[in-house]
Amino acid sequence: MEELKRRIVEDGIVINSDILKVDRFLNHQIDPQLMKQVGEQFAMAFAEAGVTKVLTLESSGIAPALMTGLQLNVPVIFARKKKPLTLNKGTLTTKIYSYTKEIHNPVYLEENMILDQDRVLIIDDFLANGEASLGLTRLIEMAGATVAGIGIVIEKSFQDGRSKLDQAGYSVFSLARISSLANNRVSFLDE
Repeated sequence: MEELKRRIVEDGIVINSDILKVDRFLNHQIDPQLMKQVGEQFAMAFAEAGVTKVLTLESSGIAPALMTGLQLNVPVIFARKKKPLTLNKGTLTTKIYSYTKEIHNPVYLEENMILDQDRVLIIDDFLANGEASLGLTRLIEMAGATVAGIGIVIEKSFQDGRSKLDQAGYSVFSLARISSLANNRVSFLDE
């Protein structure tokens, strides 16, 4: 997606060879027109997947997931990082390893949000090591539902997340695949 790549280059900030900051348009300040295009691209990519629900992890995945759900005309659900008092029984829980915080964080999903007949599309802002996406696949499978695919806004192809998801047999579609963040420069896989 050329507009997304342009915004990554113009507005993204390379922190180091592993970290790209995109808080000017994706995960702190959100560009709604760009997110609309993101949702359209994901909806086209997964149009034949029979998606009945979209799932993401709070909070950075919510904007692209919502726009995708709008385009597919299906509900959007987000897994919570903190368990509210209203989630007492019937809660699906898994742990997701955070490389930036170096801890396993629990995430929660109310059990009846996903039914066994659902075909759930995962949408997330970044794919690096694949831990968030794999955690969300576990929640879907705990509910007895099917993972319809995984849509990623920005993939860091130089990390092993894609290979983990491919090895697990999931269909992955990324809008921008970054091959390197070396020398404070963003390089894309298709360059």
